[in-house]
Amino acid sequence: MNNQYNKLLNVVESALFGEPKKTESELRSLIEDLSLTIAPDLLREELENIAKEIEARQGIKIGIGGIVDSPDFEPWLDIAKSEIDPFYWNRYKSLLTLKRFPGDVVITLDTVTDKILDRLGNPNHSGPWDRRGMVVGQVQSGKTANYTGLICKAADAGYRLIIVIAGLQNNLRNQTQARIDEGFIGRDTGKSLSSKRGRESHTIGVGKLDNRKTPVSLTNTFKDFHKETATTNTSEIDSYNVPVVLVIKKNKDTLTNLIGWLRDNSTRGNREMIDQPMLLIDDEADNASINTKFSKEDTSRINSQIRELLNLFHRSCYVGYTATPFANIFIDPDSDDEMFKEDLFPRDFIIGLDAPSNYFGPQRIFDEDLTDENDSKWIRFISDNEDVLPIRHKIDHTVEVLPDSLIEALRVFLLTRTIRNLRGQRDQHCSMLVNPSTFKLIQRQILYRLHEVLEDIKHAVRISANKGGMGLQDPEILALQKVWRNEFQSVEFEWIEIQESLHDSIASTKLVEVNSLSNELDYSSSAGQTVVVIGGYSLSRGLTLEGLTVSWILRNSMMYDTIMQMGRWFGYRDNYEDLCRIWMPRESVEWYAFITEASEELYLELKNMDEAGASPNMYGLEVRSHPLSLMVTARNKMGSGQRIVSLVGLANKYIETARVSISPNDLVENLRIGKFFINKLDHANLHKEKVEGGTLVRDVPVEFIDDFLAGWRNADASVLTKTDPIRKYIDKRKQGELRLWDVFIPSLIKGEPDCSLGWPIKPSVRTVSLMEAEQYMSIGGQKLRLASRGIEKVGVDPLKASDAENEYIKRENLIGHKKINFPDKIYRNVRDKGLFILFLVKAKTKDTDLGSKIPQFPLVAWGISLPISDHPTKQVEYVVNSTRMKELFRYEVDE
Repeated sequence: MNNQYNKLLNVVESALFGEPKKTESELRSLIEDLSLTIAPDLLREELENIAKEIEARQGIKIGIGGIVDSPDFEPWLDIAKSEIDPFYWNRYKSLLTLKRFPGDVVITLDTVTDKILDRLGNPNHSGPWDRRGMVVGQVQSGKTANYTGLICKAADAGYRLIIVIAGLQNNLRNQTQARIDEGFIGRDTGKSLSSKRGRESHTIGVGKLDNRKTPVSLTNTFKDFHKETATTNTSEIDSYNVPVVLVIKKNKDTLTNLIGWLRDNSTRGNREMIDQPMLLIDDEADNASINTKFSKEDTSRINSQIRELLNLFHRSCYVGYTATPFANIFIDPDSDDEMFKEDLFPRDFIIGLDAPSNYFGPQRIFDEDLTDENDSKWIRFISDNEDVLPIRHKIDHTVEVLPDSLIEALRVFLLTRTIRNLRGQRDQHCSMLVNPSTFKLIQRQILYRLHEVLEDIKHAVRISANKGGMGLQDPEILALQKVWRNEFQSVEFEWIEIQESLHDSIASTKLVEVNSLSNELDYSSSAGQTVVVIGGYSLSRGLTLEGLTVSWILRNSMMYDTIMQMGRWFGYRDNYEDLCRIWMPRESVEWYAFITEASEELYLELKNMDEAGASPNMYGLEVRSHPLSLMVTARNKMGSGQRIVSLVGLANKYIETARVSISPNDLVENLRIGKFFINKLDHANLHKEKVEGGTLVRDVPVEFIDDFLAGWRNADASVLTKTDPIRKYIDKRKQGELRLWDVFIPSLIKGEPDCSLGWPIKPSVRTVSLMEAEQYMSIGGQKLRLASRGIEKVGVDPLKASDAENEYIKRENLIGHKKINFPDKIYRNVRDKGLFILFLVKAKTKDTDLGSKIPQFPLVAWGISLPISDHPTKQVEYVVNSTRMKELFRYEVDE
């Protein structure tokens, strides 16, 4: 019956592709008519389910992100289109339709890949040229589908040599090769190589739609580039009747072999290859491709090899794809001029890819103001690991037992598999991610311990799950029921249905280790696999886990790219998003939230610069001066123990003390400074007004703000609120845009007023945690954000604020949405004066052990929202010791 369901669904979606959207009755009439011949045995409720599934897919939208071009951009594609046969693209587009990509997403992909292709060199232009660009997309949001579409269109346009550099490890390269096989080549390159039956018997993907003009592949799903393999295909390459494609690992030996082979062929008189237009796709372009050397005469190995490879060709294009692009902008953090001269800097274009509306990404997961894990749909905290497996551990650490949270996560995973089966998803893969350590020996021990627990659960289910209520006498069955009550009691199935389905659902569950020593992960061997994947670095870069439902990740780092790339759970979770769960340490959640917000702000800046007609160089400077740059610069310099000097732009930025010193002297002194500040406001005869959420004081002289900052005792961990750089920034603008300020004193509507500062203020209540051996407190939970969203609207002209909101709604395609969380940056963009916010905070914690250690009296904290600056000096100097930076940011060396 399931086959009839899927067959009818595929036929209906194919019939609807490219057609105007049908009404509810028209859609159901079409489904009913087609079912008479295709699926006569389906019940009416199953036909209705097909209608609802298609309606959900039709509602999935995707916008076109921002584009920043160099001034010399000259479009060529529109003129050339009449001469281009879109053979490879049409095959790929048809494949996406068969794979149930929403129609609007396919249409947008067509548009976006046209825009990228237009910014590459015209392959029919015979003169020498080289182009450098970058495409930015969310983690697991469909970048591979995008560059596969670009490869198809580039081949149609005339590119005959296409190189994809796909990650540092074999598993990612193999996975990327398989996707290129399916979407562009049309045959399984691994099976074709090992089979004596030839290529025709191994057609896959687009090859099943039309197997003509099959591209030549010099790599396959089993083997990376080898000179011997390539040499045997030289005759096919020389003809260049079809495109040649290579999917290679980002590895110095592989690149050396490829460069040597290309150079050998060129010197032997075979210049066909070198003269051909070449497209190089650099997947995960921020990883290993960046020049991390700081001597102007030196470059890091892989960076120099990529540049050498590009320089072999008279006509070449480099397109870096990444979800964490900011390191690419910092190729040489010591010099702006050198940054723009660097060959891999995306000097010609930067394109942002919007994720579809059904993308399960960081904005959705970390956009909640959580005070504890019970407030989140998806996040659960790991707090029981330190005695078993501390976050910081040595390679010879012994894991004798598992944290209870990992065992609970495994039980949750087994239940999600069962629920997904009951939902008709039996033939879909279901995966669990376990990322406990960078060390492979630790990963192996975790696998052994998980195997023991899994076997005990399977045994109990096999013996007792079919005994109905009597089965609950088995402690393992009872434990599973307890997890169901805590996590899934609201799903559409009763416990008895789940218990009866457990054995059939979880019997085939297997554990797989994925690292440089072992990788048995293979989703192609059978449909509907149930897999628990244990690994470290391999699970932090590019590798896709099909049907990822549950994640347990103990790793902790503030490195913006490391932590975001660990987010393998981002992606598309249609019809099982409600079942997804993520376990991680509380501090990791805070880093994710912080970096998510910072990245969202920079992505919005890309759209702003698109509208302003800015160049990649201008965007590079903007990104580079963002406070996030401290982490990027620090990453490359941490090993030296030297002072890190970073220029940070404060114009149009918001900074706040989400971390405060725990020292009693500091706390008392900051309270005194806050009271003195309020007293000065009282005696200055300034205009005060009650506004939503507190009191606003207008036209406060800059000296008031400077005096407060001069007396503030900052926590070392709050790097961006070091007062010296901020005071220098303000001082240069105190005669102009920052002469007068708005001051906001938040006060809750409910609660007992506190007069510690002289005014009756109802303090903001914030969850705190003690960090770094209790030297400072982190305020505000996961976001490292003290203020609530929308606070920067205070003091902004209402008409300007309304215009900014309407513009945001239009730009983000949010017309008709009932609830919109406007980012504070849109108000900052139209602010006329600086906004200083003085917080009085009552700390709370649910950790009983910390209750006696946090202050019982209110804390003083502050935030500053700075407007756009007209002053030519837009950056101030931050100096941080790299050893301290390493302590703060939990830097990890990759295995």
